[in-house]
Amino acid sequence: MAAYDYIIVGSGIAGLYSALLARRHGSVLIVTKGSIEECNTRFAQGGIAAAVGTGDSPELHFKDTISAGAGLCNEAAVRILAEEAALGIKDLIEFGVPFDTVEGEIALTLEAAHSVPRILHAGGDATGRYIEETLSAQIRSAGIPVSEHCLATGIIVEGGRVVGLGTLHTETGQRDAHSCRHLILATGGAGHLFSLTTNPEVATGDGVSLAYRAGADIIDMEFFQFHPTVLKIPGAPPFLISESMRGEGGLLRATDGRRFLTEYTPQAELAPRDIVSRAIVSEMKKSGADHVYLDVTHLPATTVMTRFPQIYRHCLEAGFDITRDLIPVAPAAHYMIGGVRVDTWGATSLLGLYAAGEVSCTGVHGANRLASNSLLEVLVFSRRIIERSIGRGENVIMTPSERRKLADIKPHKVLSLPDRQEIQELLWHEGGIERNGPGLEAAATKLASWSTIISGAEPGGRPEYEIGNLIITGRLLVEAALYRTESRGSHYRTDFPETSHRWLRHIVISA
Repeated sequence: MAAYDYIIVGSGIAGLYSALLARRHGSVLIVTKGSIEECNTRFAQGGIAAAVGTGDSPELHFKDTISAGAGLCNEAAVRILAEEAALGIKDLIEFGVPFDTVEGEIALTLEAAHSVPRILHAGGDATGRYIEETLSAQIRSAGIPVSEHCLATGIIVEGGRVVGLGTLHTETGQRDAHSCRHLILATGGAGHLFSLTTNPEVATGDGVSLAYRAGADIIDMEFFQFHPTVLKIPGAPPFLISESMRGEGGLLRATDGRRFLTEYTPQAELAPRDIVSRAIVSEMKKSGADHVYLDVTHLPATTVMTRFPQIYRHCLEAGFDITRDLIPVAPAAHYMIGGVRVDTWGATSLLGLYAAGEVSCTGVHGANRLASNSLLEVLVFSRRIIERSIGRGENVIMTPSERRKLADIKPHKVLSLPDRQEIQELLWHEGGIERNGPGLEAAATKLASWSTIISGAEPGGRPEYEIGNLIITGRLLVEAALYRTESRGSHYRTDFPETSHRWLRHIVISA
């Protein structure tokens, strides 16, 4: 059994950044089920929020984040996020991330629900790719070992402490066990729970499933953010149209040409994502269309092409010029707000287990993530994980919460094991942008039936493991959504459309 000080599962910005910091304090192994390039980070277009500009402050960033979180943010974590942002940005600059500049100063742009421009970007709308490539090069230069095509199959726990990780090499079929002092989950989210998503195929809830099966707390799973503007072309895969486009002045129009968001909220195009997504769904229902339009034709063509080169090229290849043509868009699953419960040092309820990035739930996002806070969260809390691992800091989350276990649902009949599409269609229709009790109950029953099939069998390979992880993560999401009988942030129930003060608490699920 190979032994390491740190094993890090995942090769996005959370995994790579954590590895670069951890190598200063011990041996490191990165485990990733695909290649090092396969991750959500590469698809992050908007950028990183940080109060580094003139007229901005950590206090203002704190207030914007709290406002977007709909009453459920962990205020201590949000304050840490805002105040330690500059440290993370400094690290990225020192690693060589080429943030865009104007006359020698870092360029900052505005996004929805931010009160001032504070979004740093690189390559216009290619921020994630630039960060990923920069950190990957640093990993190779440092000689940090990376086990590619290596699937994490189970967390090894002895005496209440994490001591290692079981893996399966998906190309050779070899199974191994690796021991470690510290295990960091950086596996990303679970966008492939849904039929329409901006996430790559690797986003199957692996980290949440691993942590849950090991006995760690899972929290806030009912909150899943849908990005309102994703390119909608028949036969083409979803492609994210950055929120920064609305920050730069883009307008949303119904299929009849009407600008409609002013009818739903005074914030119009700069409203939080949940409000914009539901408004778009409402307009699509009225028109019968499967899209609305994003209009940037009134902006200078040079601004559009230089600020959004990736989007401009992609749309041009699809047959239309966004400097002259409207962009057909619709909402798609984008970001898992809940996840593995961690404290303000990234530690889970299991000794020796940490989580960073989208797989974790630090509490900074509350019920609705503020745009571009996710990459910042990675930087701030990955750094704190490494500090905690060497003995600095100690904290336990103290938030009002209700502890639950997955319901002991007795299905009427056992179903055959589903394929990924069947799970995605179920979650899209019953656990998506709009939910209701009967639909959630039906989904919970079906997912419980599938759980009985996977519970006693050892999966044969990556597809079977991913199906199992999607089923477990889907159950956690659906049952939390069924239990929260209100609407708040990104969780909206048509049978409980109002926000209730009684629900100013979190739902924690453990095995």
